[in-house]
Amino acid sequence: MQLDPQGVAPEDLSHAGSVVDKAIEYMIEQKIAPISVASALLGGALGLMARSMEDRAIANVLRSALASVESGELAEMRQGPPQDGM
Repeated sequence: MQLDPQGVAPEDLSHAGSVVDKAIEYMIEQKIAPISVASALLGGALGLMARSMEDRAIANVLRSALASVESGELAEMRQGPPQDGM
């Protein structure tokens, strides 16, 4: 999935995200270990990208993900939203 020239995500991105969230919720309810869920989703995503994107574009997606980790963006998600009054 590619951004349009103005950097706006495609309309179906929100829908796809909702479907993935439900799939994750279902797998966790089935007592599948989070690392197994994440590994399966990552493997599926890489397979889809390999079938639909050039290697350079895949590398850019992966670099962006790594930059999010290195910048602390994911650590912020782990901590959750800030509490009011704190």
